Amino acid sequence: MEWTFKSDQPIYAQLVEQIRLAIVSGDFVPGARLSSVRDMATEAGVNPNTLQRALQELERLGLVYSQRTAGRFVTEDTALIAQEKKAIASARAEAFLQAMQKLGFDLEEIITLLRENKEEEHGDPDM
Repeated sequence: MEWTFKSDQPIYAQLVEQIRLAIVSGDFVPGARLSSVRDMATEAGVNPNTLQRALQELERLGLVYSQRTAGRFVTEDTALIAQEKKAIASARAEAFLQAMQKLGFDLEEIITLLRENKEEEHGDPDM
């Protein structure tokens, strides 16, 4: 997994978001064992305590769980994963719509723009 960080948000929050995205996109499959905190922290280039905090938040959200001696695992609750995926998509769609409206586009213009873009990118007029 490639880790990227911005300076405008706490690192642990960015870790939560990146792991959350990896879970909903299937990079971390349901039931998969996660690497150890130390290994993941080394890979991400962060302090293990920071990664531990992120994993605790993901446990609170129900996306990962701990087994005392076996480590941490991705939830097997596919309904929860689907719910998180929809929440992320909805938030991104809302941000996109707000940005487009700030540019002066109304909903019909946004839809037309998306269709035109899809046709140019994929040659497929059906959305």
